[in-house]
Amino acid sequence: MSVLVVTEQQDGHWHRMSLEAIAAGQEAARALECPFLVAVMGSNVSELAAEVAAKRVSEVVLLDDPCLEQYTADGFSQALRQAIDQLQPALVLFPHTYQVRDLAPKLAASLGKPFVSDAIGMRVENKRPVFVRQLFQGKLNGDVTMEDEGPHFASVQSGAYRADAVEDGASTAAIRSLDLSIDAAGIRATPQQPFREAKDAVDLGAAEIIVSVGRGIQDPDNIPQAEALARALGGELAASRPICDNGWLPLDRQIGSSGQTVSPNLYLALGISGAIQHVVGMKGAKTIVAVNKDPGAPIFEIADYGIVADLFEIVPALVEILEARE
Repeated sequence: MSVLVVTEQQDGHWHRMSLEAIAAGQEAARALECPFLVAVMGSNVSELAAEVAAKRVSEVVLLDDPCLEQYTADGFSQALRQAIDQLQPALVLFPHTYQVRDLAPKLAASLGKPFVSDAIGMRVENKRPVFVRQLFQGKLNGDVTMEDEGPHFASVQSGAYRADAVEDGASTAAIRSLDLSIDAAGIRATPQQPFREAKDAVDLGAAEIIVSVGRGIQDPDNIPQAEALARALGGELAASRPICDNGWLPLDRQIGSSGQTVSPNLYLALGISGAIQHVVGMKGAKTIVAVNKDPGAPIFEIADYGIVADLFEIVPALVEILEARE
């Protein structure tokens, strides 16, 4: 029995959520008291495998084949079926990325297994994993178990586990290159350029610092104040849904259940009340600072630091202090 994490990379660069999935895998392997394996897939990705081998893993499994140079559901599922057949893991974890949403259901269905998507946590009961999923846009949490024997398949939500929680290994783990036999004729799709909503679309999930505005900003003419603060902090500007619905900021700046899910080191919430639909998108932040005039605002329940004040007094003062230090 083992836990296997399937990582994701593109053009030799890790997807930011791969480390979060590794953190989840380390925790799961510890709870199940079993070996922890990490799969690295692609073509000529031995350097990436060496990076993972420095972490606390039992073994790094290398799935390296020219047919895996670009992602296709057919090619990757072929490789993973062969890997699962050779490794016999009890639990297979993925980061919940767009690619995994395409790949994991196909893989699980081909093996006659269910797939638990977007889990925010996991525990072990009676030596079986119990996954926690959010329901009704985060209003409820539900436990999901699978009665059949493994392998069990699940993906972990962005921000549910922290990338900086990944433990380094006491020594370098072994790297095993699996023998793969991928049928190129069975790959029916031709990879194209990755989809982007707009050329200037921002990936807030990669931001270390986010300044986010809500209804308390009152008017689109006030947004430059928040932009100035984000710029002074070296961060990105984001917003709750009402701001984007009104067209004050583009949709790619929206945080929440219908926007992006983020886990920055610092999340500064300006005039955001803390509706659950917004909170599910940012509660993975390492440090949350909230500024709101309403002392009863729900955002203060999850904030590490709360400032009950008018944001139009706080923001200019912060910008002045930060700019004076440059």
